[in-house]
Amino acid sequence: MHESLAGFASAFANHASAAFWDFANGQGLWQAHNGTALPGVRMHHILSNHRADLSTIATWAMFSRGLAPEFSEAVQRQVASLQGPAVEDDEAIRDLTDLPWCSIDNDDSRDLDQLSAIEPLHQKRIRVYVAIAYVDALVKKGTPIDAHAHQNTTSVYTSALTFPMLPEHLCTDWTSLNQDQDRIAMVVEMAFSEDGVLLESAIYRALVRNKAQLAYDAVSAWIENLGELPEAARRVKGMDKQLRLQDELAQKLRVLRRAQGALEFETFQPKALFDGDKITDIQQQDQNRARQLIEEFMIATNGCTARFLAEHGCASLRRVVRSPERWLRIVDVAKEHGSYLPLEPDGQALESFLAKQHQKDPLRFPDLSLVIVKLMGSGEYAVERPGHSPIGHFGLAVRDYLHSTAPNRRYPDLITQRLIKSVLTGTKRPYSVHELTELASHCTAQEDAAQKIERQVRKSEAALLLHSRIGQRFSGVVTGISDQGTWVRIFEPPAEGRLTGVLPPLKVGQTLQVKLVSTSVERGFIDFVCLR
Repeated sequence: MHESLAGFASAFANHASAAFWDFANGQGLWQAHNGTALPGVRMHHILSNHRADLSTIATWAMFSRGLAPEFSEAVQRQVASLQGPAVEDDEAIRDLTDLPWCSIDNDDSRDLDQLSAIEPLHQKRIRVYVAIAYVDALVKKGTPIDAHAHQNTTSVYTSALTFPMLPEHLCTDWTSLNQDQDRIAMVVEMAFSEDGVLLESAIYRALVRNKAQLAYDAVSAWIENLGELPEAARRVKGMDKQLRLQDELAQKLRVLRRAQGALEFETFQPKALFDGDKITDIQQQDQNRARQLIEEFMIATNGCTARFLAEHGCASLRRVVRSPERWLRIVDVAKEHGSYLPLEPDGQALESFLAKQHQKDPLRFPDLSLVIVKLMGSGEYAVERPGHSPIGHFGLAVRDYLHSTAPNRRYPDLITQRLIKSVLTGTKRPYSVHELTELASHCTAQEDAAQKIERQVRKSEAALLLHSRIGQRFSGVVTGISDQGTWVRIFEPPAEGRLTGVLPPLKVGQTLQVKLVSTSVERGFIDFVCLR
């Protein structure tokens, strides 16, 4: 067992004796995901600190799914040996600190991976710069920090606790593109036509300086004339114009992608809110203009990066979503909604169907989105060799796509950064095709595990919030019917649970009234009965 995990297992067993519960009878027995009981963990407990309880659940979920919840002593020693942010004396590193860089991320994000800036050119063309945190400068392949990042392959975000891929001192400071700090970055420079068509691109290293750290919701509210320009943006001359220009270009890029068949989903993404350490609410995290802005710029950046490596004869780790094997089932789903799709996969036809359904029935659209996403199949990492036809990303409607813009949070992005650096510096490739193939499989598996951890904790959050409301009635919609049970999503708060007892004939998408009858926080179970 990994030295840090062995220590954690012992510490967890001691901590859990004061943090495990079963609301139904006041006692319980903690079980790992495989059903094995953790010895000595039967206890009585009255909740006093909701965040701590959820943290315990999240930590054990990490441990049980093979991700390291803490850093080893070797990692801590390596961090202690580092002197600070990367400093390199290389004439190839440009000075772009004067550009009006800004970051746009979540309100609570401290691991800032990318900045953007924009400038008009002649003939109504426009140039965009995207700066990406230069993580490889401090995290070298084969070091203890790299070994931990390789094991987890991603940061895991839960409401109560974040498990960063890199030590906090790095990802929130020395390798983070923090406001008012000079940092070396990997820069992707792109020129677009007035209509949003990519004309050319270049990649190089540069010194950058974040002028304004901004948040999605505040920026989006301002863009849509629902709020004031954020204070951090007001302090920077011309930042308002920057944001307008970035938004305008992003919307053009979005229109072009949708015309090519890019799929627009609205998935169920609840976020827990806390008052101190007590969970108080769960809110749906909506897509907005600022999120679209960053999404479009990152898709464009990742495409340029993929083509850059291919043009230089370098194999890469692509992010792919294959053409749906269960397309005929998608055709059946569309038919159930009164629409007809061709018998061969067609992204444009599917996007047209989704857009129509979004407008026709926005209440049930998140559930339709989830059905289509499941039928399409999940994304995966795959090795792309030079000269081979790209698999592409069906959902984004792009042929060339990889992950490169979040090296503080995702290991594939760090792998890509090392490959780019080898091209720029003319040095030996850091990974063989065989290594990349093994990494593709490993990163896909670990990312899947991380998503299961995050879903597991979200279910426990909902169960924790709803426990005090057992016996109350809620409005909801049926989201799934299978051999395993019938599932319902209530609207307020947004949470999903199982229908129990004798059920009348139901259909997916049907609205109904339900009563909450039980919760199990440690298992993330919520049970309702249907009210006739």
